[in-house]
Amino acid sequence: MSMASEEAVKQLRTLMEDVEDESLRESYRNIHQGYPTETLLRFLKARDFNVHKSHKMLLDCLEWRTQNEIDSILTKPIVPVELYRGIRDSQLVGLSGYSKEGLPVIAIGVGHSTYDKASVHYYVQSHIQMNEYRDRVVLPSATKKQGRPICTCLKILDMSGLKLSALSQIKLMTTITTIDDLNYPEKTETYYIVNVPYIFSACWKTIKPLLQERTKKKIQVLKGCGKDELLKVMDYESLPHFCRREGSGSGRHISNGAEDNCFSLDHSFHQELYSYVKQQALVKGPSNAPIRHGSVHVRFPEPATEGTKIFDTLESEFQKLGCDQKV
Repeated sequence: MSMASEEAVKQLRTLMEDVEDESLRESYRNIHQGYPTETLLRFLKARDFNVHKSHKMLLDCLEWRTQNEIDSILTKPIVPVELYRGIRDSQLVGLSGYSKEGLPVIAIGVGHSTYDKASVHYYVQSHIQMNEYRDRVVLPSATKKQGRPICTCLKILDMSGLKLSALSQIKLMTTITTIDDLNYPEKTETYYIVNVPYIFSACWKTIKPLLQERTKKKIQVLKGCGKDELLKVMDYESLPHFCRREGSGSGRHISNGAEDNCFSLDHSFHQELYSYVKQQALVKGPSNAPIRHGSVHVRFPEPATEGTKIFDTLESEFQKLGCDQKV
């Protein structure tokens, strides 16, 4: 860490020590999980080391968490299980393993996610629960195993199956991305994009110049399923199923069954996550109380100007491609 970064962290830490509201302080402890310096650095990076802006961002995050009861969201399972299975089958996200440096590898099936089995609020709840489980369970466990702070992850985005119909999902994707940008900043070390179809390549040329330089440096668009490049940073066992051989695609249906498909509710990661949330619900509430049905309604933050411009441009590009295909 440079001298300037150390000074910025010192200033931001002093400002955070002045926070008196106990609910905000408790939420802050949930965020940093015993590693406040790394957390302060994340917020500083997100605001180009402007201490004032970073302080405001962190306080806004804590306010959002307390107002929306994010600190207790891991006590609110999505029930019945059939509903949760539908969400897992249409919001394709999972933990496929760990990198050689011990970072969690998060796989995302962008192209085949349909978001059509539940309301927007359920999908947002599920996304936040995975974020919180990652930050409060997965990363602390990786930290303990590695003997050093593990505070970020790798993400592999599978674009196979991406179609123009994805245009209808842009509003939800904007909401989820904005929640992450404002409240879980700098949690991803590198984004690997694989199985890229023409529609993505066409849009990427327009979107890439709009991204911040810091973000662009994190993104790697790989050839094919990306297996050869990914094996430089992780073992074969940690590769998502859609990266294990050329032409395999982003399988919802794969030959080795659900146990190899990290998107499936039957995968060990999702089984552990769902069991954890149900157990936390029992710990919090009376033993004879039924688990409450219904989604958690979280206030959706307004996207930043940059984010709005990117998604507006993406929407425009999808519409152009649609018109070109009709001609």
